[in-house]
Amino acid sequence: MGTFYLTTAIDYANGDPHLGHAFEKIGADVIARYHRMRGDDVHFLMGMDEHGQKVAQSAGERGITPQELADAIAGSFQRMWQRLGISYDQFIRTTSEAHKTGVRALIERMFERNADDFYEREYEGWYCVGCELFKRENEIVDGRCALHPTRTLEWTVERNWFFRLTRYQRFVEELFRRQPDFLRPESRRNEILALLASGLEDISITRSRLTWAIPFPRPASTGEPQGTWVWFDALPNYLTATGYPHPGYERLWPADLHVIGKDITRLHCVIWPAMLESAGLPLPKRVWAHGFVYLGGERFSKSSGVRLDLEEAIGRFGADAFRYFLMREVPFDTDGSFSWERFEQRYTAELANGLGNLASRTIAMIEKYCGGRVPGGSLSGDATALLTDTLTRYDAAFEEGRLHDGLAAVWKTVDFANELVDRRAPWRLARDPEQRAALEGTLHELAVVVALQARLVSPYMPDRAVALWEQLGAPGAPSGPAKGVPDPTDWLVSKGASLFPRIDPLNKVASR
Repeated sequence: MGTFYLTTAIDYANGDPHLGHAFEKIGADVIARYHRMRGDDVHFLMGMDEHGQKVAQSAGERGITPQELADAIAGSFQRMWQRLGISYDQFIRTTSEAHKTGVRALIERMFERNADDFYEREYEGWYCVGCELFKRENEIVDGRCALHPTRTLEWTVERNWFFRLTRYQRFVEELFRRQPDFLRPESRRNEILALLASGLEDISITRSRLTWAIPFPRPASTGEPQGTWVWFDALPNYLTATGYPHPGYERLWPADLHVIGKDITRLHCVIWPAMLESAGLPLPKRVWAHGFVYLGGERFSKSSGVRLDLEEAIGRFGADAFRYFLMREVPFDTDGSFSWERFEQRYTAELANGLGNLASRTIAMIEKYCGGRVPGGSLSGDATALLTDTLTRYDAAFEEGRLHDGLAAVWKTVDFANELVDRRAPWRLARDPEQRAALEGTLHELAVVVALQARLVSPYMPDRAVALWEQLGAPGAPSGPAKGVPDPTDWLVSKGASLFPRIDPLNKVASR
């Protein structure tokens, strides 16, 4: 199909991964795995944003250097992504020399092409260390940043380099007019359109006296060195990861999709396009801004103290069940909530009693009545119509960024197949030799449905999908490039361990 370059926001190196991080990375991983299943050559980028005042402050509080802090936190994030089965192809760190070289090259290119985009000015305003941004009046609530209400805003007066963002007002407006799908979902697009309607402002892109930063290529007129503003350092990671400025970076650039949180859409959909246009470089094709995950009505974040132990959540029913719950429960185009009660309900009803029970019964009956070999047969009209519709809805869910709808489409087939077992009662058909054809037809149909389910859930639950695929005796892998409905005729099934064990009522975890 072609190369598909997918990125997530790089995570800030001042704390451990939390549920908000996990939600974004799992969602992006589902997208990456879906595109691989379609046959695309996927390059999936993630990483760490390791410079800035916040990192320096956190390191000082711990009595270590900023680099030591960045190294420790990067390791913590990478271990968590491995635990969750995140299949990234590249992990970029903004403290790497290759990234620093790329950032400096990008800024120099902007100077060479559009020197008037930069000017010096003394600036004063309220600065949020949590956002690493100067805040507008409408972004301040009761004297604090709306996104980081526990942090005290700092009144900052500096002489800095500025980027003439106002020059790109019409360019960004035209971008949104010409490419209405550049930013999705529609609610996020409308927010940026409202921002544009209120008018852009030039932005300070350096910080004086900030040593934990990439040195800005041009000193101030006073001779004072300037550190590059963390976002002018972080946003280019998507470009520097391709090898820019070295030849060959065009193989990946421009990115096909940036997956980010809704709180940083202005940076990715206004400032980043303006930087690239200033440099004369292509823009990313699309940006997807997901919503937040809440607990008890509050957003998960380090600064607010609203946290959920990821290890505890994963340990409850396993990494794949956790991935499933987040993607099923929380829409990827809006906000949603996490609760232990809903987690247990979905695990029990949809995984243990739904897909897990269906797979177990199907494989057990094929072993018992057909010697373990899936019989040949054809699908009923109802099954054919349902599976065709399922594939259509599944692909549409990914095209529309509604990952939860992909799972909803699959679970209609789970309900259909479980009802089919109850209605046709293969154990009764097996007692009557004259019903042998009906028995084999039923078991063939069930095997087809379960095989398709294994394939379609593989982006969401890669480990459990492989386990089910192997129990079905299927060739290759469920995530392998394939189209249409699989034909499992003559596969040799072998019932293995329970895919989704029942919950132990004493300690509320899955018994394995």
